[in-house]
Amino acid sequence: MKKLLLSFSLVLAVGSTNAQNLTSENFDVFPTTWTKTNQSVPVGAGAWSQGGGTAFTPGGQAGGATSFGLVNYTSVTGDNTISNWLITPSINLQNGDVISFYSRTGGTVVQFADNLELRLSTNGDFTVNPSTGNEDLGDFTTLGLAINPELDLTSYPLTWTQYSYTVSGLNSETSCKIAFRYYVTNGGPTGANSNIIGIDTFSVDR
Repeated sequence: MKKLLLSFSLVLAVGSTNAQNLTSENFDVFPTTWTKTNQSVPVGAGAWSQGGGTAFTPGGQAGGATSFGLVNYTSVTGDNTISNWLITPSINLQNGDVISFYSRTGGTVVQFADNLELRLSTNGDFTVNPSTGNEDLGDFTTLGLAINPELDLTSYPLTWTQYSYTVSGLNSETSCKIAFRYYVTNGGPTGANSNIIGIDTFSVDR
């Protein structure tokens, strides 16, 4: 089964007259300080990488033909579960901080369902990354949001859309890591699900 490369987006607005930006990433160049780990089984050749390709025409949310990050169905072989992670460096977070980003799926028509999770570890530099397969979460046990967890063909946008998550449940300011997990069951080159998604304009604000 041949699949097109797609990109994804979500929309939520964050507003504050006195907002303080804690960190941001526009993916003009793929961040070398972020950690990539593909826990799909059997692992495929696909990895989180710099944007590009015709599926995301004309390019990233903020402009630029390659100014976004992407990941796709080649994360796993055959028809299996994809669990492909992109993890930020440590950042001090407190309740009320807002994590936002844009996402979309690629192409002009959705033919294969995609899903993206935003997850949080509260262990900072001591975080245990996922390492034992497609269901392992490591220390990223807090699920902030999921885009299209039901894997339907209508819930992942075809245009760049903003999503946000407001941090809660912390006892005090805490060193954390934030992870994007491309998680798709029945995915891969011969699976019924998974195509391609993109992320852009990541920001954490207080």
